[in-house]
Amino acid sequence: MKMKNRIDKFITVLFFIILNIVSKSETMIPIPKIDIGVGVASGPEEVVTSLQILMLLTVLTLAPAIIMMTTSFIRTIIVLHFVRQAIGVQQLPPNQILIGLALFLTFFIMQPTINQMMETGVTPYLDKKISQEEMFRNVEIPLKTFMLKQTKIKDLELFLKISKVKPPKNRREIPLSVVLPAFVVSELTRGFQVGIILFIPFIIIDMIVATVLMSLGMMMLPPAMISLPFKLLLFVMVDGWSLIIESLVLSFQT
Repeated sequence: MKMKNRIDKFITVLFFIILNIVSKSETMIPIPKIDIGVGVASGPEEVVTSLQILMLLTVLTLAPAIIMMTTSFIRTIIVLHFVRQAIGVQQLPPNQILIGLALFLTFFIMQPTINQMMETGVTPYLDKKISQEEMFRNVEIPLKTFMLKQTKIKDLELFLKISKVKPPKNRREIPLSVVLPAFVVSELTRGFQVGIILFIPFIIIDMIVATVLMSLGMMMLPPAMISLPFKLLLFVMVDGWSLIIESLVLSFQT
């Protein structure tokens, strides 16, 4: 009994010691307080800084749409999607892999334009050599040049007509609000044109397999199931991924 009482007392004392240590450590750790509110600014500079932060957050929110609509991402993802549909594998490669590959190819294709935007706009602004307005103008020029190079003339004329903007003498004077939708339509058109070309050899394989099965009297056997291995074999033998990626990259350099 004495031994048991000693053990109980020891456990009780140890419990209070640990509780005391924890309570002290909690009082020693400062907890930050975050306040979000609207107050009176002490000067115009604080208002300008707040507006700049708001604009930056807005740009970051729209960044995915900007990356998709002003770069080579549109044509790239459409072509990769058509490759998967033409072969007949609905979920291979998965969407995450296709989007990741399209993003990496986009950054690779856009690298010269990005470097020019950094050299003429972002870097001088960070070095405080130009103003924010000049930075936006300098960044817009290489991006607009890239989009104009890939935009069809008839699409530009279409949106100039819709917006009722007088056609300028120089293409670089066309406003970005006209260049951007014309560029998107041109990229969609080129992506679908490439998709049609990609479908032709695989459709021929499907037709040959269906004809052979019908001649053998195997009408109940799905032709798509039999033709899939042959389409995969053809795609692997011609090194399909390398050909498609090479063609995509070169299509933006011509």
